Amino acid sequence: MRSKVDKKLCTAAEAAGLIQDGQVVVSGGFVGAAHPEALTSALERRFLDTGLPRNLTLVYAAGQGDGSTRGANHFAHEGLVKRVIGGHWGLAPKLGELATKNLIEAYNFPQGVICQIFRDIAAGRPGCITHIGLETFIDPENSGGRINDRTREPLVERIKLGGRDWLWYKAFPVDIGLIRGTAADTFGNIVMYDEAIIGEVLPIAQAAHNSGGKVIAQVKKILDRPAPPQSVGVPGILVDHIVIAEAGEHQQTFAEQYNRGYCSALPDDESDRAVVEKMEMGPRRIIAARALMEIKENAIANLGIGIPEDIGRIAAEYGVLDSFTLTVESGPIGGIPAGGWSFGASLYPEAIIDQPAQFDFYDGRGLDFAALGAAEIDSCGNVNVSKFGKKLPGVGGFVNITQTAKKLVFCSPMTAGGLEISCSNNNLIIKKEGKVRKFVERVEQVSFSSSLSQKVGQEVIYVTERAVFRLTKKGLELIEIAPGIDIKRQVLDVMGFKPIVGDVKLMPEEIFTKGG
Repeated sequence: MRSKVDKKLCTAAEAAGLIQDGQVVVSGGFVGAAHPEALTSALERRFLDTGLPRNLTLVYAAGQGDGSTRGANHFAHEGLVKRVIGGHWGLAPKLGELATKNLIEAYNFPQGVICQIFRDIAAGRPGCITHIGLETFIDPENSGGRINDRTREPLVERIKLGGRDWLWYKAFPVDIGLIRGTAADTFGNIVMYDEAIIGEVLPIAQAAHNSGGKVIAQVKKILDRPAPPQSVGVPGILVDHIVIAEAGEHQQTFAEQYNRGYCSALPDDESDRAVVEKMEMGPRRIIAARALMEIKENAIANLGIGIPEDIGRIAAEYGVLDSFTLTVESGPIGGIPAGGWSFGASLYPEAIIDQPAQFDFYDGRGLDFAALGAAEIDSCGNVNVSKFGKKLPGVGGFVNITQTAKKLVFCSPMTAGGLEISCSNNNLIIKKEGKVRKFVERVEQVSFSSSLSQKVGQEVIYVTERAVFRLTKKGLELIEIAPGIDIKRQVLDVMGFKPIVGDVKLMPEEIFTKGG
């Protein structure tokens, strides 16, 4: 019964040895979830030992890494890669360093576009034609998503179809697809039942196979019988090689070995139900609590990484989590989105779909609400999250989400770099101002275009710990301040521009109390 799968088994070192100079390698995963860590680490070891392979093109959709050594950081060696096309760079700072030093060709495209283009490659289409990315730095009228001076080839083009402007992200052949599943059955089928996400395993496998390339799958174990057909994530006909990973290289996420709650809609019993610890009073809590007030009942919502993650925690603490549905771009629907190195997973989700399908839903304006972070906000209401100074976080799913959600809330402290606050008698006290202004005259890079937002009729709010703004046709308008805050000294004087100041109300006092 195991003859088919046995013929495909090999070691991680043997799998790494199959990758040749100059090939296009696609790696799956979201932070650490469903990332084939055994395969990418084996490839790094081979390069360090032999200097081979060289000049690879690495393509990945979601951020993959732990901000240090794992995930896409394994590729971060001069000579190993010559080109990287990535959605989010911040979790692989070593790759980002190669890009900022002009040592590799580097592109930053929207996460949703990259995971969708694998389907286009598989289907033999010319690429992904979409509205996502227009009027941002990814638009060819700006930088075309090229990160540095070394990167010259245009991989995205503006075209007109039906009288509308679209972006054409061009297809390319995939030589190697690196994917991960929980197990392989006797046919070599890959099943995903212990994985926190499905990701884009099937599109990667189909793209590589139909390009004449190879698909290498990492699993925890081999089943002794065929899996139920409906449970198969990747059919064995698409899988060339299978590697059984060690436990240390097959964590469910980069934070947890295994959490059953990420694969189950309900706890086994009430004693297993997650206990949400109350957040301490601080800028993050205040911002999250105020942002929560913008979510309407029955809304379908997305919460970004960072401060927006805390909105789910506050909602659970307040007992209102059931009044709307939280989704994560990686595929989970419902439940409580996880944070930190488990970001991408959700605790007790109602459903988990594949990542490209989730972005289909987002791109078609399926989201009622989205809350995301902001590194810089300018006088026009543009937002930058992708590049500032020498930091290269990249956009991830930010562009897909911010260009399509019906209502947006950007969450950011007023200043960063040492900000300290306290609350007393329902008033906010700024004990120490941050060194870095978040509101600037002009953002370094446009990740969110306020002009495009105005054209599609989005409602856009900017929430800080001491002030709330909204986007208008004339720019940002200050609409709320925290009780106890001096508008001129503690709001206007710490901004790089003067916002519209009209009828300014107080932020709700209850979010500044100890009970939140």
